[in-house]
Amino acid sequence: MDIHTELAEHFDRSRDRLRDVAHRMLGSADEADDAVQEAWLRASRADSSRVADMTAWLTTIVARVCLDMLRSRRRRGEEFAGVAELDQLAPAGGGAGPEDEAVLADSVGLALLVVLDTLTPAERVAFVLHDLFAVPFDEIAAIVERSLAATKKLASRARHRVHGAAPAPTPDLARQREVVDAFLAASRAGDLDALLAVLDPGVVRRADRVAAPTREALEVRGARRVAEETLTNSGRARHAEPILVDGALGIVVAPRGRLELVLLLTVEGDRITRLEAIGDPDRLSRLELSLPGFPGA
Repeated sequence: MDIHTELAEHFDRSRDRLRDVAHRMLGSADEADDAVQEAWLRASRADSSRVADMTAWLTTIVARVCLDMLRSRRRRGEEFAGVAELDQLAPAGGGAGPEDEAVLADSVGLALLVVLDTLTPAERVAFVLHDLFAVPFDEIAAIVERSLAATKKLASRARHRVHGAAPAPTPDLARQREVVDAFLAASRAGDLDALLAVLDPGVVRRADRVAAPTREALEVRGARRVAEETLTNSGRARHAEPILVDGALGIVVAPRGRLELVLLLTVEGDRITRLEAIGDPDRLSRLELSLPGFPGA
């Protein structure tokens, strides 16, 4: 077997892992496919005869491709605040469809993709490679072109952003998580009675002008009205996950892993008493988002 054939076979065996790395790096299935294709072109033009660990070598190549793409994205000033912007950037024809994007986003975690988008390119690469794929820091340092110490600091800063600086989950926060999970489950199931069970009778839902479809929808009062409105937006619920917003429990709505809406919640006892929907990109950019510290989050 010649070296090119051996490389091609190993690349095919590694394709799923490489795409997984690229998707976490880039947050887009289309761009992940592009990165994997470019990685193959670079690998096929290189001399792999002396490569001892082919999987690590290919991972390094795809990571460098992704880092280039992230830096280019930032130079162009692209901000992925909603699906419309993502659609403008997606390649025309081919690539992954919305269902593929949804499967990939669900497997990674919508909330994680949203938080990763707040990192610098180098921070994102360092965190994804080390914390999610256990790539050694010395290999990451060569990719991001930093010293070993600087690379470790990149990953540490990213980890702080992803997990936040909140203390360990308290019983009160854990109870609130149960209420939020029940709200999301009822929303996804279209269960009016279950929604009414987690909404306070006097609940108030407010929204900014981006999140609300009409002026009349800027504020809605009462459990039944809020529940009925929630059911009209049940499609959003499948793209929603719990998230920490400035250290408090909330909900992020992120179709295909792209931030569209944040819900700030006030939970008293076992009921939600207030919801605030934020869709304005400027407001969203000022929120500190991190992952809830619970199993499965």
